[in-house]
Amino acid sequence: MRILIVEDEHDLGAAVQERVRQDGHAVDWFMTLEDARAAVATVDYDFMLLDLGLPDGNGRDLLREIRRTSFDTAVLITTAEDQISDRIAGLSDGADDYIVKPYDLNELVARIAAVARRYVTPRRQACYQIGEIVIDRENRSVMRNEMELELTAREWAIMELLSRRPGRIYSRQQIDTALYALDQDVGSNTVEVFISRLRKKVGNTVIKTVRGRGYCLADRADA
Repeated sequence: MRILIVEDEHDLGAAVQERVRQDGHAVDWFMTLEDARAAVATVDYDFMLLDLGLPDGNGRDLLREIRRTSFDTAVLITTAEDQISDRIAGLSDGADDYIVKPYDLNELVARIAAVARRYVTPRRQACYQIGEIVIDRENRSVMRNEMELELTAREWAIMELLSRRPGRIYSRQQIDTALYALDQDVGSNTVEVFISRLRKKVGNTVIKTVRGRGYCLADRADA
């Protein structure tokens, strides 16, 4: 998934970013509401970890703003506000879960996975089969002739993105966005390299190149 962290505690934000990346997610981290608003306006996030007490305002303001325009981003509030009234307010504003600081990082990633199973995965087709290839989004695996393929985190990120809407063309920039956080450099031919590696594993007909536009997952009829 593409995950946005909004957290103004530097040490905590860095630790959360590193732990979530270990699970293979692309992560962006910002420390203010202003920067988070700019990120949400330019990137389609699957998930947000949202602190409430930020230097330039309350995270619930951002939560209400995105819920007025879209319900597609799952939101887990991460905050020191531990009163029942605080939890009720956050959930009423549209949060999907609520965790109080200090929290264990392993519990945090478990909650991310649980929320994703309930709210992110159901919006997408859990499994997609094309010929001998089965892409299992819930279990984050790709099978070929009933044998699981060994994919790197970034190879899986590409397959996960393309399988969201088979047949839809994703530009190189969109794939770059799925692969990397905003603070990471992207090589000039990185996407092409990963596509080439994937084709060696899944077969040349599964991922189609649309000249001048990008890449897409082939339709079942093309397999």
